[in-house]
Amino acid sequence: MTEPTAAAFEPRVFSGVQPTGNLHLGNYLGAILKFVEMQKSFDCVYCVVDMHAITQPISVWGGPKELVRNTREVTAAFLAAGIDPTRHVVFNQSRVDQHAELAWVFNCVARIGWMNRMTQFKDKAGKDRENASLGLLAYPSLMAADILLYKATHVPVGEDQKQHLELTRDIAQKFNNDFAESIAEQGFGDAFFPLTEPLIQGPATRVMSLRDGTKKMSKSDPSDLSRINLTDDRDTIAQKLRKAKTDPEPLPSEVEGLAGRPEADNLVGIYAALSGRAAADVLGEFGGGQFSTFKSALTDLAVDKLGPIGGEMKRLVADPAHIDAVLAAGADRARAIAAPVMNAVKDILGFLR
Repeated sequence: MTEPTAAAFEPRVFSGVQPTGNLHLGNYLGAILKFVEMQKSFDCVYCVVDMHAITQPISVWGGPKELVRNTREVTAAFLAAGIDPTRHVVFNQSRVDQHAELAWVFNCVARIGWMNRMTQFKDKAGKDRENASLGLLAYPSLMAADILLYKATHVPVGEDQKQHLELTRDIAQKFNNDFAESIAEQGFGDAFFPLTEPLIQGPATRVMSLRDGTKKMSKSDPSDLSRINLTDDRDTIAQKLRKAKTDPEPLPSEVEGLAGRPEADNLVGIYAALSGRAAADVLGEFGGGQFSTFKSALTDLAVDKLGPIGGEMKRLVADPAHIDAVLAAGADRARAIAAPVMNAVKDILGFLR
């Protein structure tokens, strides 16, 4: 059988963000900024993955009222950053029933051994693995359904999600192989689902804590100084960057000089991503200088880039009816793509409908 490469399908990007609250610089540089760039070259489907949020304990996702608030906040971040909901699809996952339908099919295609190898499940479940939800274990199967429901050919992902995308490819390949005869009989040729390709590019795909360059920037860190929230005002952004941990050495002039210096590497990566430049170019400008000079320039850049986004997010969140209308319209468009795909899956499987 010919391998169903992404090139054999109409190009489309899918990606999503969990509505777990307190979006920060890591979410922006690692995901949302890429979403904005992708819409220039691809047909894009961007999803607030609220069904994924509830795989964790309620203490993590905050309960129903918090989920509503956080879903609107993520949507506001999409719009404030520059995603165009009229040209592309923006919606929340739970509005489109086909995500859950296809996830069940993929639960029956994927193997338990595949799920047991997922490092993110091990990290999130921790030592009390037996008390983790079944949904958390099956999380990658729902993620595969999210992507393949739209036959997405590309997904912008961070390194921590790359393993899940590899599993999505495995599920697509197994479905195509297991039901090859039926797929051909239904007129879909050699393959029904593409083998989706990851888009991991640019600097600062993994943004680290401002207080500890060895740890990922996270909303769960007890210190608010460890992260820049997208809703932080200009003074707060400036304060956090001034207090960001550094080391006593000057900035190196070459990228190789960042090895073993996690805080320096992180701040240079943040500057590079916010400015759209390579880390080598940033060091070419600031290398050999003191951190105080560099951090001052980084502060000016971050305030210039993030300040307007935070302000627009606050304006949008104050108008929930507008956000809800955007999500409802997006869900209608998402269903128009998803429903025919799911109906075809049912025909391939032999489900009467």
